[in-house]
Amino acid sequence: MSVSSILKDGTVYSRRKDFCPFSTSPLESYASIIGDEKIARLQNIGKRLKGLKILELNATAQGGGVAEMLYSSIPFLNLLGIEAEWKIINGRKSYYECTKKLHNLLQGMKGSFTPEMKQIYISQLEECADNNIIDYSPDVVIVHDPQPLMLCHCLKKSGETWLWRCHIDIEPAIRANDGLLNLINNWIGGYDAAIFSAARYVFPPWPVPKFIIPPFIDPLSEKNRELTQEEIDRVLLKYKIDREVPIIAQIGRFDPWKGLDRTIATYRRVRRERECQLILAGGFAADDPEGERVLDDIYSKTREDEGIHVLNLSLDNRLENHVEVNALQRAASVIIQPSIREGFGLVITEALWKAKPVIAGNIGGIPFQIKEGDTGYFYQNPQRTAQKVIYLLDNLKAAEIMGKRGKKYVQEHFIIADRIADYLLAIDITMNSGLSRGTFAECVTSFHPW
Repeated sequence: MSVSSILKDGTVYSRRKDFCPFSTSPLESYASIIGDEKIARLQNIGKRLKGLKILELNATAQGGGVAEMLYSSIPFLNLLGIEAEWKIINGRKSYYECTKKLHNLLQGMKGSFTPEMKQIYISQLEECADNNIIDYSPDVVIVHDPQPLMLCHCLKKSGETWLWRCHIDIEPAIRANDGLLNLINNWIGGYDAAIFSAARYVFPPWPVPKFIIPPFIDPLSEKNRELTQEEIDRVLLKYKIDREVPIIAQIGRFDPWKGLDRTIATYRRVRRERECQLILAGGFAADDPEGERVLDDIYSKTREDEGIHVLNLSLDNRLENHVEVNALQRAASVIIQPSIREGFGLVITEALWKAKPVIAGNIGGIPFQIKEGDTGYFYQNPQRTAQKVIYLLDNLKAAEIMGKRGKKYVQEHFIIADRIADYLLAIDITMNSGLSRGTFAECVTSFHPW
């Protein structure tokens, strides 16, 4: 599926409109990965909510972890008998510039969300409401991240349940910036519940029930399924990468928070002592106007270094892009993701699933995946991190053992079928618990042992 396949009204997937351009594997295919008991748990909650109409709203179908999960979860929910649809915001460039600034502020960047930015943001979402972005009567609306957050004020109808899914760690920035706190407070009040990726992301003063549900990957998707050596070699040949030279890789969006400079500095220290090459591969999210600037900066810093492959992977064909990402991750000896800020880091989850040793920033959701010395290492500085990379390149058995532990950890905690059950339980509790809003708003419910 390409981005051009999205309907003009922003619909990405809708059985109601006979528009289902992507699919997921049958439910029974996941039993061998997570076990029959967890599949039974999922089926039981699915039966209770069968026929429920869910609409998921976010900013983009191109790039980023939210879109990645929705491409699998929407058809997966439909397999369970849930009538799930997905739509995106149709926004102008000025709107995306404002939402990127808001995102950066929530990630800790200094500055303010100016009255002019707020007006652009509100006007765009009011325009979406006027253009009937919700063109039917769903039972549940799930809004992802800050970009469409205010839509609840414009569109919520009696009898509907609205949940906000916050994928980033905004608590430190919110506490330090009264302007952001007031802004989010004004927009979240109409929601019936909020979902966070980890306990420390929860912001207690918000007067809504709160759930903790970590993100997930689909292990059977094109990005994560097993590949043949021939498939891997085909991608390496396309990008003129020598499979005989050890590969260090960072794969993900070209984003100022991803620590790309750290990776380049680490690689250059490793290269002084060991033969290796570096792959920096990624693309842009459609709602991120900074991506091209970041990529241009990386090109300028690496142009003279023949050992660095900077790959701007096309998103015109999503499945082809995913196979290429999969192949590059599987070809790597070590994967680095030294992010400065990170919501959760699904690209790390994907790398761990492929049994690769991972070195990543000790920030955001990454410590929920990386256990120092067990499932990976934390980035420290270029010199110390280079020594860890050299150790992994020199000790293939140790790297293999670490990779296997990482894969097992993902299998236990971050697989779609298990986490979708949490998602549906959160909806069921919000709609059917019988608790008063005031009582329930003081609760934090976690389906995960952390």
